[in-house]
Amino acid sequence: MPAFRDIVRRIDSIKNTQKITKAMQVVAATRLRRAQAAVQATRPYADKMLEVLQTVSERATEYKHPFLIRREGKRAVMILVTTDKGLAGAINVNNIRTATRYMSREFPDQQRYVTLGRKGRDFLLRYRRDVIAEVSNLPDRPSQGQVLPAVTVALEEYAKGNVDAVLLCYAKWISTIRQEPTVRVLIPAEIPARERESTGPRADYIYEPDPESVLDGLLPRYVETQVFQAVLENKASEYSAKMIAMQNATNAAGDLIDSLTLYANKVRQAGITTELMEIVSGAAAQEGSN
Repeated sequence: MPAFRDIVRRIDSIKNTQKITKAMQVVAATRLRRAQAAVQATRPYADKMLEVLQTVSERATEYKHPFLIRREGKRAVMILVTTDKGLAGAINVNNIRTATRYMSREFPDQQRYVTLGRKGRDFLLRYRRDVIAEVSNLPDRPSQGQVLPAVTVALEEYAKGNVDAVLLCYAKWISTIRQEPTVRVLIPAEIPARERESTGPRADYIYEPDPESVLDGLLPRYVETQVFQAVLENKASEYSAKMIAMQNATNAAGDLIDSLTLYANKVRQAGITTELMEIVSGAAAQEGSN
């Protein structure tokens, strides 16, 4: 049976750990609110870009941009979004597993990767996957310019004909307790049809120099916006997972402290009982000798 002082030292150590996990939970909750605000701030820009892209594609009906042409090959480059640090639950494992399984199933001929995040990069390099570009150590509030170089490499691979599709995998933020690994096809781009307005006049845009030129410039920006939006979604998912993980760790530490406190009381009670028995036995032996 361990000594009472050893159990007390262990309880103090767990209490210190609990303070750390509690502080990390509060930090993750604060950063989560900022990440959610960043996601919401970019949505109007993404929605307006999609609206313009839909109207331009309706005007340029005879023109087919290379990003809109579907190829029949089985070669692809996957843009994999992960975190730079750990303690984020299973978010990185789920993203990596989803991306690699999808590539092996749909594009077995050639698989290339562009990683946004250190965890994904380290895993793919460890298992000798073809990583052609990477960006790591992104801040809590990344800018589109920090993500752009890696996206440009993926677009150039498609433009040169080295791959037949450009894919994107990230953790989509659903709620604080739910994040789903999601795979999207960026190229060939699929532009959803615009919903017809039931009432009111319809806007008629004039494009300069022409709809085809606008489409040429807009489609790469559209792909870049989708990747940047995915990075922000993954940031929100990361902090949600961290907050839940630290909350579970804090609760587990509390349960362990309660269990050890009860055990320490039992050890202390057993020690007191032993000491009393020794005193009584000693007194009885002294009386018998007299």
